[in-house]
Amino acid sequence: MKTHATYPVMERFPTLQGEGAWTGHASWFIRLGGCDVGCAWCDVKESWPVEAHPRVDVATLVEEAVASGLPRAVVTGGEPCMHDLGALTEALQAAGLATHLETSGAHPASGSWDWITLSPKKFKPCRDEWYTLADELKVVVVNTHDLSWADTHAAKLCEGTARFLQPEWDRREAVMAPLLDKLQREPTWRLSLQTHKFIGLP
Repeated sequence: MKTHATYPVMERFPTLQGEGAWTGHASWFIRLGGCDVGCAWCDVKESWPVEAHPRVDVATLVEEAVASGLPRAVVTGGEPCMHDLGALTEALQAAGLATHLETSGAHPASGSWDWITLSPKKFKPCRDEWYTLADELKVVVVNTHDLSWADTHAAKLCEGTARFLQPEWDRREAVMAPLLDKLQREPTWRLSLQTHKFIGLP
């Protein structure tokens, strides 16, 4: 096990998962540095430059996650799959933690995961492999066109994959009415909200 491997880490912290199927579950978040997707509405643009963040070894990351007492580690970014996540996830699972991933799917799959949240973005296409790996699809809705764009991704999923539509935080009032209308007409979709923001958590 490569516990000496290192990753650029922007931050790590305990919080509640605020979005998707695991909303409300206490989790340890590891936010990796580096992103080449470049969403205009991203709320963590400081994560984008890889070189801006210190490299932390796997042993330290796992030790911190275990010390938190939380049962799962959520690896997010930035775009975490810019990095080979095998060493990190294998060590986390060996320590008894569940591993969750949040990715745009723009880079090759790596790592060993208990749950994968696929959140494709228009700025860089999603790789086909992710549609069969994803446990949930989460589409951020910035405008009404995103509602039909979400369907193009949902059509590629395996049967039973959870599907979420999530209003972009600064556009939620503008898109909520048509989003709710789609949910009523197409109940295979579910609503995801950034609940951590409503209650003031990171």
